Amino acid sequence: MKKKSGFTLIELIIVIVFASLALILFFVQKMNMDAMNRDDHRKTAINAMYYGLEEGYFTKNGYYPETISEENLTVIDPNLFTDPSGIVLGENGCSYLYEAANCEDGKCKEYTLRAILEKEEDYIKKNRN
Repeated sequence: MKKKSGFTLIELIIVIVFASLALILFFVQKMNMDAMNRDDHRKTAINAMYYGLEEGYFTKNGYYPETISEENLTVIDPNLFTDPSGIVLGENGCSYLYEAANCEDGKCKEYTLRAILEKEEDYIKKNRN
């Protein structure tokens, strides 16, 4: 009797199943890591806007603006006004929100900055003055 060498069909199926599970796990983890990186980018942008408002705008003017943009908040990188999906602050669907409060003639006493995150609760910064 001659013995054949090679893999049985069961062995091949088991290897394919394990390889498929490893690939699925890899891609799920990659998607989670990508979402966490986008959330970190959003937090960095909100922090930059916050410090720009507090240290730059409020210190100079004594009040907060009714809206923020790269025109009136020039102390930060203009690219930070665009969220990771490419939507600019103030446009529909942007994950950044600036909500001014207690405003009179465009001069506001309070504001809330918010980033809508994918993997955590919203990231919120409020005025400190």
